[in-house]
Amino acid sequence: MAAAEAMIAVEVAYGAAPHRIDLTPLQLPAGATVRDALLASGVLPRAGLDLQAVAVGVWGRACGLDQLLRERDRVEIYRPLQVDPKEARRQRYKGKKALSGNPTR
Repeated sequence: MAAAEAMIAVEVAYGAAPHRIDLTPLQLPAGATVRDALLASGVLPRAGLDLQAVAVGVWGRACGLDQLLRERDRVEIYRPLQVDPKEARRQRYKGKKALSGNPTR
C-alpha cells in the first residue's frame, strides 16, 4: 500500500485595496513552491496579475517564486507603492504644521 503524500496548509494573501484582502487557504503537497501556491490559489487571474511581474514574499520577507513553502506559511503578493514613503511623511508633516499655525523656526 502506497503512503499518502504529505500535505501542507498554506494561504495566499493579496491586498487588492486598503481594507480589502483576498485570502485563499490551500492544501498543497509537501515540497510546493510559492509559484505552486500562486497558481493553485487562482488569485492571479481574479486580480488580473501576471505571474512573472508580481512581487511576492512569505510572512513579510521578499522571496522568489521558487521558494519552498512550509506548513502554515502565508504567501503575500505585494502591490507597487503609489507614493514614496518619505514623500508621504513630508506631506503629512507639512499638513500638520499648517494646521497648527506654528511658524517655521
